[in-house]
Amino acid sequence: MLIKKNIKLGIVNLIILLIFLIFGSIALTQEIENKKNTSVEINVLDKVSSKNTILKLKIGEEKKFQNLLIKVLKCENSKFDDDPEIIAYIQVKDLNISDNEKVFIFNGWTFSSSPTLNPFDHPVYDLWLSSCKII
Repeated sequence: MLIKKNIKLGIVNLIILLIFLIFGSIALTQEIENKKNTSVEINVLDKVSSKNTILKLKIGEEKKFQNLLIKVLKCENSKFDDDPEIIAYIQVKDLNISDNEKVFIFNGWTFSSSPTLNPFDHPVYDLWLSSCKII
């Protein structure tokens, strides 16, 4: 009698586990789709000409701007704040530099409200994050 009860309990646990796995995989695929459809806006200032340009990139997309190659790997909006913070993981290559030891001139997180926390240092260009939207 005890064995039949344990078998029934095991079957119920297996069914519950399968339900959680199915709904978890659906939620994960929706999150991945949202990440692919995320658009990031970056302002680029040319310090020489004082010209400001807005670049729109998707996550994982590389975009060439003058002699810079810019790629955004992640972008997040804070969810629990009255004044939302936008953060992004950005990689920037200077195509004029042929030094193999330093591949990226910037490789890290940037914050929309505090770009000086992890600054992008370049003699000609300055860039900062302006928005991160699911399209």
